[in-house]
Amino acid sequence: MTMTTQQKVIYTARTHTTGGRDGQSRSSDGRLVVRLSSPGASGNGTNPEQLFAAGWSACFEGAMALVARQMKVALPPDVAIDAEVDLCLADGEYSLQARLDVSIPGVASDVAKAIVDAAERTCPYSKAIRANVPVSINLV
Repeated sequence: MTMTTQQKVIYTARTHTTGGRDGQSRSSDGRLVVRLSSPGASGNGTNPEQLFAAGWSACFEGAMALVARQMKVALPPDVAIDAEVDLCLADGEYSLQARLDVSIPGVASDVAKAIVDAAERTCPYSKAIRANVPVSINLV
C-alpha cells in the first residue's frame, strides 16, 4: 500500500510488536511497554480492543476540548468517556463495533450535543473508523 502525503505530519507513533495477541508491544521511545493477551485468556496482558478503546476515548476527549475552546465553552474538569469496543465474529469473519458514552456534567444538553457532534467530525480515530465500524456515541 502506498501512502501519499499531502499533509504535514506532526507526530508518528512507532511500536515493535512480537507474538501477536499473546506477545508484547514496545514503543520506539520506550515509554510504552505492554504485554498482550487474547480477550478472555488467563494472561495478564491487555488486548488490542482495550488499547483501541483507551486511545479513541482519549483522542475524542481531546477533540471535545478543542471544539469547546472554539465554541468558547468551558468544559468541566470531570468530563468522562466510557468506551467499549466489541470484537465480533459473524460468518467466520472478525469485525469491530464500538460505543462511547460521554459525560459532560453541568453543560446544557444542546451545547454538549453540539460539542460531541463536532468532536466526532474532528477526532482522527472517529474519522478513521467512520463507515468502517458501527459506532454509537451517546451523551449520558
